[in-house]
Amino acid sequence: MFGLTDKIIGALALVLAAGLAWQTYQLSSERTAHSALKLEVSQAKLARTTAALGVEVSTAKKEFTHTVASQENANAFTISDPVRASIARVDAVLAERVRREQAGRAATYRAMAQSCSATASDTADRLVALDDQLTKGIGVVADLRKDLGRRDAEVVLLHGQIVADRALIADGPATSGLGVR
Repeated sequence: MFGLTDKIIGALALVLAAGLAWQTYQLSSERTAHSALKLEVSQAKLARTTAALGVEVSTAKKEFTHTVASQENANAFTISDPVRASIARVDAVLAERVRREQAGRAATYRAMAQSCSATASDTADRLVALDDQLTKGIGVVADLRKDLGRRDAEVVLLHGQIVADRALIADGPATSGLGVR
């Protein structure tokens, strides 16, 4: 009897040892899988962080380029202001000179009219009216040229700003590589 009990206890010990070995193997496999999962999560987090940093750097470069282009555009407009003002002054001086000389020309036309027949007087009146229109026209042209110079400079300013803005958004909205815009 002692021999059968030893065999049963030995078999039972063998079954328990096999079960323990199986549990140890399962635990080791679970630990390995858990470590692999932790590594994968860490690598994904690193990839997302790197992509976000790349987007931030790209956006900062674009914003810097846009700022520089905008500043250059504004500076060009500011620098052109004295040139436009100088042209306007020259036009104003010309208009004033023609206006001051108008009285002398009118006197000449009247003298011509007095020395000629009645038709010459009519012609002189027409010349005086024409000269008056010329004087007013030159003043209007000077004002319009000044306004046109300002408008042209503003168009150049706006065009430069549009070019700078388009350069900023040329690649479309920045993406982080995470599927988020």
